[in-house]
Amino acid sequence: MPLWKKILLGLFIFACLLITVGPFLVSVPDYPNQVTETSLADADSKFIEVNDVTVHYKEMGEGQKTFILLHGFGASTFSWREVMDDFAAHGRVIAYDRPAFGLTERPMPQTWTSNPYGMKANVELLRGLMDVMGIEKAILVGNSAGGGVSVAFALEYPERVEKLILVDPGVGGGYGPQFPAWALPIMWTPQMRHLAPLMMQRYQESLPRTITREWADESKLSEEVKQKYLSALTIENWDRAFYELTFAPAYPELRPLLPNLEVETIIIAGANDRLIRTWYFEAISQEIPAPLVLLSNCGHVPHEECPEDFMKEVEKLVDW
Repeated sequence: MPLWKKILLGLFIFACLLITVGPFLVSVPDYPNQVTETSLADADSKFIEVNDVTVHYKEMGEGQKTFILLHGFGASTFSWREVMDDFAAHGRVIAYDRPAFGLTERPMPQTWTSNPYGMKANVELLRGLMDVMGIEKAILVGNSAGGGVSVAFALEYPERVEKLILVDPGVGGGYGPQFPAWALPIMWTPQMRHLAPLMMQRYQESLPRTITREWADESKLSEEVKQKYLSALTIENWDRAFYELTFAPAYPELRPLLPNLEVETIIIAGANDRLIRTWYFEAISQEIPAPLVLLSNCGHVPHEECPEDFMKEVEKLVDW
């Protein structure tokens, strides 16, 4: 074999070894003082097994109507603390943590048969939750990315949804790949998953700023509330779960499907939302179509920042 071919072959073998073994040589230390989900549970926390995932939820009220509350990206059942009792005055209300968030279990790849973090898995988890809890039909209240899950569920299982209440909904983000489809198999390799915590450090740094931007009036956001949100970053495998969420299997784009919604829908949003602009809410309200209410001096989480105004509009728009 000519020398130049030997050199090229050697370089090729070296490159293959570097790609295959190199990532495992990078030290990825665990975050200090990590805790389990159950160690952060509240007195009213409950856990239930759905689709091989231990789901954390809270429940109030009783009656013929059932409200299921779906939080936004980076949030949890805690997001609904100001309005759960208001919804409970009209029926049974359930708020649960979606996979990768709150106190719901964060399964790792070696334990699952399919990715539990993607949009399709979230839709099936909601269906499974309703089945296990004996809920035939519910009013879904979804904030931000939780609104996207609510829409996806209503498109696939319209017979299980009585109404949709979308709160500053994001129907184009929060799930699915942020890289080309061809790159996903690379991100699912053991090598890339080994490096996942290093890649998620940026999220750890940006979350405090994101929480602050969710409020129109930052002075209303107490340090206690902010720290409650940040406590999620102390849970075991939070970083790896966010990695799996980021590179979850693709799902059809929801926005072009909005005119296909068969479920009565209303949209309530903060007029001063700094994460999603009001023109977006105005546009999708026309595409569904659905009535839209913009709450003055409220941001991305009006059910937290302006709970009284939020519930007043819900009372006006929903036929109890």
